[in-house]
Amino acid sequence: MENTAMLFRQLYDPETSTYTYLIAGAEIGEAVLVDPIIEQVDRDLTLLQELELTLRYCLETHVHADHITGTDKLRAATGCLGVVPEHAQVGCADRQIREGETVQIGNITIQAIATPGHTDSHMAYRVNHDRVLTGDALFIRGCGRTDFQSGDAGTLYDSVTQQLFTLPDETLVYPGHDYRGYTVSTIGEEKRWNPRFANRTREGFIEFMGKLNLPDPKKMMEAVPANELCGRVAALA
Repeated sequence: MENTAMLFRQLYDPETSTYTYLIAGAEIGEAVLVDPIIEQVDRDLTLLQELELTLRYCLETHVHADHITGTDKLRAATGCLGVVPEHAQVGCADRQIREGETVQIGNITIQAIATPGHTDSHMAYRVNHDRVLTGDALFIRGCGRTDFQSGDAGTLYDSVTQQLFTLPDETLVYPGHDYRGYTVSTIGEEKRWNPRFANRTREGFIEFMGKLNLPDPKKMMEAVPANELCGRVAALA
């Protein structure tokens, strides 16, 4: 499928090392934001205005623990729809998206790929067959943690090896976070060089992830309940 009419931007939040993705059909002037964050809503609205785009959807890969989503503010400002993975504990979403379902913007198809393990309801999104937004399931030379929010290391290993690593090797990989300065990879690269998966058995991966002993995300106690309300922080008071 031709991508000549697709506008694609990778946006970064330095405090949480989070990537937000803007995907738009330039010819029809409609856009999707994937994993927006509340501190960057003004940035995102300014960019939408400059590019003369109408925001149709805010699309989440999962219920985040390290930042609060910008969906509620963006929905109030633009009238867009909030879309979350099936089974996510988010009652205020306009739509829950299931494995294989799509969001369509002009000739751009964004297809949900179920990739649980980091959390129990997580989606990656394949965009026009040539790139995949992997959220926290797969990072560049890494992956998301599995020790809270009903995460499960074995499930994540299956999601990455059976769902993501079966995509064509040339598929571009755009992660939900990066902590070392990487911006994009490919499925082929990650299969060969990602140290968490390359030449590692499922049992070895489970053992490795069980020994990480990472500190909780700084914002977890506020982010998870806020994200279950689509980022409606005032509702927590």
